[in-house]
Amino acid sequence: MSIRVLLADDHPVVRAGLSALLSSLPGIEVVAVASTGREAVREAVTLKPDVAVLDLQMPDLDGFAATRELARTAPSVAVLVLTMFEDDDSVFAAMRAGARGYLVKGAEQDEIARAIHAVAAGEAIFGPGVARRMLTFFSAPPSTAPDPFPDLTTREREILDLLAAGLPNATIADRLSLSPKTVANNVSSIFTKLGVADRPSAIIQARNAGLGDH
Repeated sequence: MSIRVLLADDHPVVRAGLSALLSSLPGIEVVAVASTGREAVREAVTLKPDVAVLDLQMPDLDGFAATRELARTAPSVAVLVLTMFEDDDSVFAAMRAGARGYLVKGAEQDEIARAIHAVAAGEAIFGPGVARRMLTFFSAPPSTAPDPFPDLTTREREILDLLAAGLPNATIADRLSLSPKTVANNVSSIFTKLGVADRPSAIIQARNAGLGDH
């Protein structure tokens, strides 16, 4: 039987290319494609694919939140992250959210196929670069200070710090050399991960954790 795969990526060209690539692999059937995290969750709950291949940076609901939602609403669906981000924060936030595998875009075709088969079989799998980072992390001495926001990426933590300092999105975008839309997307993701509905609530949490002291 073929492994049924859901593919979610917000870039149309990437989405089409990955869909064509995966459809060409023996033993893999692409049953749905999605352009947002919310759409991916909806398709996964409806179709119950074996594997959901998710990007992390998506509108509406990012890959971290979509992975957590899938773990809650469709636990039989194995999540394989396929993204541009290779930083420690993104890797561990994705794994904490419930992802079984993590690959960086640019992975070879056979590597992607092997990862899909592995997570479908209940295994955990990481690309070579990610695996090296994990080994380095676990061989390092443990940190004594707990991380108050373990699910945030490095970029989100930077933005939350500036939010806590009372800076508006436009100023944050200028300071970090980002587009206002990117900042707005990150702020929305921060709200989701912190479980808050608005800016003041996020600022209170951040300041209680010592952020915003500029």
